[in-house]
Amino acid sequence: MIQRKPNTILFLLLGLCLVSSFLINLSLGSVTVPFKEIFASLTGGEVIKDSWRYIILEYRLPKALTAIIAGGGLAISGLLMQTLFRNPLAGPFVLGLSSGASLGVALLILGAGVFGGTLGSLLASSWSLVLASALGSFLVLLAVLAVTFKIKDTMAILIIGLMFGSVTAAVVSVLSYFSNAEKLQQFIFWSFGSLGNQSWSGILILATCFILGVGLSILSAKALNALLLGEQYAKSMGLKLKQKMVLIILATSILAGGITAFAGPIAFVGLAVPHLTRQFVKTSNHFILIPAVLMVGAILMLLCDSIAQVPFTDYTLPINAITSLVGAPVVIWLLVRKRKLFF
Repeated sequence: MIQRKPNTILFLLLGLCLVSSFLINLSLGSVTVPFKEIFASLTGGEVIKDSWRYIILEYRLPKALTAIIAGGGLAISGLLMQTLFRNPLAGPFVLGLSSGASLGVALLILGAGVFGGTLGSLLASSWSLVLASALGSFLVLLAVLAVTFKIKDTMAILIIGLMFGSVTAAVVSVLSYFSNAEKLQQFIFWSFGSLGNQSWSGILILATCFILGVGLSILSAKALNALLLGEQYAKSMGLKLKQKMVLIILATSILAGGITAFAGPIAFVGLAVPHLTRQFVKTSNHFILIPAVLMVGAILMLLCDSIAQVPFTDYTLPINAITSLVGAPVVIWLLVRKRKLFF
């Protein structure tokens, strides 16, 4: 009873912060919309300006929902990787998923400039970048899972994931070298990350990946708690380590791969949020950590997106630049303050 009360208060505060961040995100931008008109737009009430309703429902609401999914999903996948590999510097893209997605997009965009023809016609499709990114992440996932079935050592899997990332990055570099300036600029813009321009059908697919990934994460919570005490302890508890490793890697891949496919590679959220959350969630129980990390990640992404919109101006900054400017100082501050992040 004593333990539950602080957790209840904590989640109530996080819920309040999440709702506040959500409303602030909907309100701010090149056009400031009053909170009263936001509520009217969301509930179907009467709005003073029809343009405000259009801005809220067709642009800002999809972007805010994408921010919640991206922030929460990346934060959870970062927590899973840090616990699995017992490494505070592990993030959601440590298995090379982001590099695989970048390779898929590079083959489509930069390959169109190098080879032309069929790739150029594929680029005209609005779903082409999403499909290319998802396919690249999926192929890397298959390679990592194949390695996981053969190798039991988690550190070896971590190193192999980094090697996959290096190989795909090398191929992207070669394609970039031979590509023209226009295609190279298009690829760079994709690598900046973007939460906007999402269709409702795209958000539905992204939400499905998010729910599936979070569900697998919760199913893995007991195994993650056991892994905190080491692999040998987890085995002594009767944990089928290889099966649980595959489940954790699959959950991370669904979350990180799906988000990267729709929003591009977004840096530092998966690395910084789990450490930030542990500062005020004084527990290592993943049944509590997973929802807390999800909410903190969503709040942080909404605030970063609000800053990226540069309120009261027509400028929009890359979301990756804002998350890095926020995330990097957080990790540095934690290192200086505690000298040890985790484990």
